[in-house]
Amino acid sequence: MRVILYTGKGGVGKTTVAAATAVRCAARGQRTLVISTDAAHSLGDSLDREIDEVPTAVAPNLWAQEVNALHEMESHWDGIHRYLSTLFASQGVDDIIAEELSSPPGMEEVASLMQIRNHKASGEYDVLVVDCAPTGETLQLLAFPDVARWYLKRIFPVERTIMRVARPVVQPFVSLPLPSDEIFGHVKNLLLDLESMKSILGDPATCTVRLVLNLEKMVLKEAQRAFTYLSLYDYLTDLVVVNRVLPPEVTDAYFASWRESQSRYNETVEAAFDPIPIRRTKLFNHEIVGLDRLEEMAEALFADEDPAQIYHHVVPQKLRKVKDHYELLLQLPFVTKDEVDVTHRDGELFITVGAYKREISLPRVLNGKKIRTAKLDEGTLRITFTGSTS
Repeated sequence: MRVILYTGKGGVGKTTVAAATAVRCAARGQRTLVISTDAAHSLGDSLDREIDEVPTAVAPNLWAQEVNALHEMESHWDGIHRYLSTLFASQGVDDIIAEELSSPPGMEEVASLMQIRNHKASGEYDVLVVDCAPTGETLQLLAFPDVARWYLKRIFPVERTIMRVARPVVQPFVSLPLPSDEIFGHVKNLLLDLESMKSILGDPATCTVRLVLNLEKMVLKEAQRAFTYLSLYDYLTDLVVVNRVLPPEVTDAYFASWRESQSRYNETVEAAFDPIPIRRTKLFNHEIVGLDRLEEMAEALFADEDPAQIYHHVVPQKLRKVKDHYELLLQLPFVTKDEVDVTHRDGELFITVGAYKREISLPRVLNGKKIRTAKLDEGTLRITFTGSTS
């Protein structure tokens, strides 16, 4: 199943672009599901159809779904949620507040993304188009599986073993309920679900991310940051969609400064995202609502192309041997060397860019090697491994 994730700053039109992509894929005979994981659902409004929390038939070969985050939370978080509610309540926290505190920020969106795994397992669709939450929330969600993998391998087994031994001794002397082995089982299942989701989202042969932006300074800056962090976590960005470009026929003097601004930022887009393909769609003189209008946008974006194709195939991370040493190349566009920090332990590499940190599990060929140099040059972090750590 081909998976296409659309994200961008709120208000740039990513829902419309995602829906237009799905309409065109379905028209080409591909069984297509467009799904919204954004809490502020507007997919149904874009399609001009009533959409349910389960896939709803919209047109031939086309289904749509607005995920019910609360329902997904119950499926993936219920046991842990009940324990945390009990824990907070035991400490005198008001019941309503305890209920709210027991749902960590971002978990609703994470549970929503679990639907991707479920749909892939079902085999019912050829293409899954995902209308994601605005950029910042999406990046946090895509980082979750990496965090889960680290916790599952490093911390979870130790915590579970200690608690299994200590619980009978400690529980009589403390006023709060200690997590049972059943709770640890729920945690493990959640982490395994997240890790399996990473295997889907992190496979560049089937899953890519597409950035939607407008020709405005704040929007463009956020798109550049998003591209940096997507590269950091090994997600393949295969297309940039520039939405609401003033068409040539708009010559009114009222729009002169706007056109000049768009022209300036258009040059920035070209320079910033090259060689990733860029598609543009004009600012239409009518709303893009309903299947016919969405097909009109799809025609402007893709002409006679297959929107489900992968437009760019460069994976942002590569390891190669050069003479007597190894080089790890990591694409980190739009950052300066002062913003990047590299930490190395045998078998692990930690890359920090701003507030985002990623652990990279190194291949066994680098066991016993140490970092000789780490240089950032034109958006590529080049890390050289050589010699022995002794």
